[in-house]
Amino acid sequence: MSTIAVIGAGSWGTAISIALARNGHTVRLTTRNPKHVEALRLDRENKRYLPGIPLDPRIIIAENDEEAIPGADLTVFAAPAQHFREALESAAPFLESGDRIVNVSKGIELGTLLRMSEIAHILRRDLIFTALSGPSHAEEVCRALPTTLVAASENVEAAKYVQDIFMSDRLRVYTSDDVTGVEIGGALKNIIALGAGISDGIGFGANAKAALMTRGITEMSRLGTALGAKAETFAGLTGVGDLIVTCTSLHSRNLRCGILIGQGVPPEKAVEKVGMVVEGFYTTDAAYTLARRKNVEMPITSSIYRCLHGEVGPEEAVRQLMMRPAKPEETV
Repeated sequence: MSTIAVIGAGSWGTAISIALARNGHTVRLTTRNPKHVEALRLDRENKRYLPGIPLDPRIIIAENDEEAIPGADLTVFAAPAQHFREALESAAPFLESGDRIVNVSKGIELGTLLRMSEIAHILRRDLIFTALSGPSHAEEVCRALPTTLVAASENVEAAKYVQDIFMSDRLRVYTSDDVTGVEIGGALKNIIALGAGISDGIGFGANAKAALMTRGITEMSRLGTALGAKAETFAGLTGVGDLIVTCTSLHSRNLRCGILIGQGVPPEKAVEKVGMVVEGFYTTDAAYTLARRKNVEMPITSSIYRCLHGEVGPEEAVRQLMMRPAKPEETV
């Protein structure tokens, strides 16, 4: 069995730790919030993010990165995407050249428009990076409900190593060498889930949601391939699979946030009401800018961007999408 450091003790970092401990690994879980560290130690439960789920005895609550990382066989980063750079910079002094790291957050960094693998490559080119993504709500993984993920790395052996570490009878892991496709799929599906939530909040029904999801996967594939991803990746778990679960489950923060916006709650207030990080709220800005830079047509993303920035109301945004010039259906 291995020793795994997990950086970030939100819902997903905690669920990942529970899954790894269930596999027999020793897990050193830490977070940058000292009060949260102390609460995890005292309660042996993440009462803030996953109440009612006890922490496995194999999970050690580490004081900080220095206590969690040295000697670990693998370091997993579970910080929100907009904080991944900061988390890696903090961890860097304790990571040795050739160490394996895994990122499980989904998003695109604002300002730089970089994916998490690109940030890692800039900060620590000597580390072996794997992205772990797929249709996976923390609330289900921590309860050992069947889940499938994809480990993507340019290093085939690294992807297989992560596959072996995480694989169990309740957590099936596939491998991929399309890091760009896996990361873009995981980031952009949150935008479409916001749109699906807005549609639900307005009360538009199943027809509208099916249209948003189907045309949404087309937009995801368009931008992904423009960035060098494989089109077929978006037909898999980290594309359409992750899109389905994020657009249909109320575990989805992005869906819940969208519902509030569709009901008339201002976007910033909707994020606040959800009470946790809504990655799609930030990724929309990054994807909108990337699409313009790459000259990629993404009408749904553009409409959601305008909604979030108060340029148009939700119902008017949908009307404008429906009234775009008639054209043949394109699926790429």
